[in-house]
Amino acid sequence: MYKRIFNLPLSARETCFLWGPRQSGKSTLVKTLYPAARYYDLLKSDLFISLTTNPALVREECMAAGLTGDNQRFPVIIDEVQKAPMLLDEIHWLMANRGMRFILCGSSARKLRRGHANLLGGRAVRYELFPLVYPEIPSFDLVRALHRGLLPRHYDSEYPQELIRSYVADYLTEEIAAEALTRNVPSFSRFLQIAALTSGEILRYANIASDCGVSAPTVKQYFEILVDTNLGKIVPPWRKRGKRRQIEAPKFYLFDTGVTGHLCGRGQVSPGSESFGRAFEQFIFIQLAAHAEYSGLHYPIAYWRTASGFEVDFVLGDGAAAVEVKSGAETKPRHLKGLRAFAEEFPAPRRIVVSLDAAPRRTDDGIDILPYNIFLDRLWRGEIVQ
Repeated sequence: MYKRIFNLPLSARETCFLWGPRQSGKSTLVKTLYPAARYYDLLKSDLFISLTTNPALVREECMAAGLTGDNQRFPVIIDEVQKAPMLLDEIHWLMANRGMRFILCGSSARKLRRGHANLLGGRAVRYELFPLVYPEIPSFDLVRALHRGLLPRHYDSEYPQELIRSYVADYLTEEIAAEALTRNVPSFSRFLQIAALTSGEILRYANIASDCGVSAPTVKQYFEILVDTNLGKIVPPWRKRGKRRQIEAPKFYLFDTGVTGHLCGRGQVSPGSESFGRAFEQFIFIQLAAHAEYSGLHYPIAYWRTASGFEVDFVLGDGAAAVEVKSGAETKPRHLKGLRAFAEEFPAPRRIVVSLDAAPRRTDDGIDILPYNIFLDRLWRGEIVQ
């Protein structure tokens, strides 16, 4: 079992939603933090039927136990809450009238929003749990992480590809078909493969729509489903204007390198290959996105690209750091063109290349070239973004 660095900082005082991809470890986390808490697991069919038939059971059981905000030692945990939206009215009543607090876990708020469910009127803190992150894994293995991904079962398994194949199939069956997020599951399945192939690239909705055989608005809706089910992130373009004409379309990254590799059929990634470079960039983005959430800083992550081809992979916060990701064994001067062009337009306090270089170094004009492990150590110590 991995020791997670995220621990739901306000859960001892406030009701919170905990969202995250399936198998990212939400249930394990809440059970570890609150082993003696009252726990409702909606994956249990008998409990699910009971609570959907009579949602008041939660209120009645909590009142029978005499629970109030004054004597409640632990939050009440409801797992897979998106499966029973009607429970949220009862939870809201218990919060308002008994001062109780809850942890509400799930893989997606999309069904709740589409069904106009009670999302507690802003009374609940929202958290997101990511797959494993770098400081949570002893003896971290980069190639293993890029190939298998960082969902705990997949990273540890002797047969990761079998688990990933089942994961994708279960996602399509349970998350998409069962919850009716889209009616055209075959076209969505084709879209998933194309989304994996284009992960990290600029989104061209019309081109993807042509490949999928659906309309561009449908493709845009499909990307929204991936974001709402925590299976991907949109990375917007950097919005500040400079002298150079900038690309305005967003980018998109899937949430896990192993799932991406399975969907696009890339097989084992090898250092020096194009597929390794794409997976490495995706991995660094996931670490940045997780740090933005777990640190509580919630800094935005954008990218910068000009019509003439200058590019910076990630611009953090309000330009606090510009980060370029290179998977070569040695960073060359040509790899620094994007960061130097960005500095001409927007003087960034920090310009960083994350690479596989053997040792850190700094160029004469102040660009830090950092091996990925040193960059991640500094990131998680709070030295990159503050």
